[in-house]
Amino acid sequence: MTDAAITDIPLTTLDGRPTTLAELADGAALVVNVASKCGLTPQYTALEQLAKDYRERGLTVIGVPCNQFMGQEPGTAEEIQTFCSTTYDVTFPLLEKTDVNGPGRHPLYAELARATDEDGEAGDVQWNFEKFLLAPGGKVVRRFRPRTAPDAPEVISAIEDVLPR
Repeated sequence: MTDAAITDIPLTTLDGRPTTLAELADGAALVVNVASKCGLTPQYTALEQLAKDYRERGLTVIGVPCNQFMGQEPGTAEEIQTFCSTTYDVTFPLLEKTDVNGPGRHPLYAELARATDEDGEAGDVQWNFEKFLLAPGGKVVRRFRPRTAPDAPEVISAIEDVLPR
């Protein structure tokens, strides 16, 4: 699949609306698999701050709920939306609950899993809150493993590098 095609992969928002990355992010995107009952769930705070700080410059944070890691996203779409909005004031788009690994892996994650991390490793998503930075146009430019905070200097630097000056 070409980089441009990743923006055309059919997606569904948490509220059931069909969409694509092209519709959700006309600039850069930070795609993150999220979960409500994970030790890393407080990363929602920094993700929301990134969304607010960089929205005007063309970054869209996109949350992708996933229940594949110890069942840490067990809720319904409505429960996930309520949790995110009331607990973390999340305003960035959320997609429907999605498999990021295994035989039911969503086509978006089949493409994202090809990206390498800082150690040159591609493949399965390790855990909740793995982050993929896409440049405008859909090219995956960086992959950050789950324990890398959304506001870590290397994430901020990578975001700054892909946004228009």
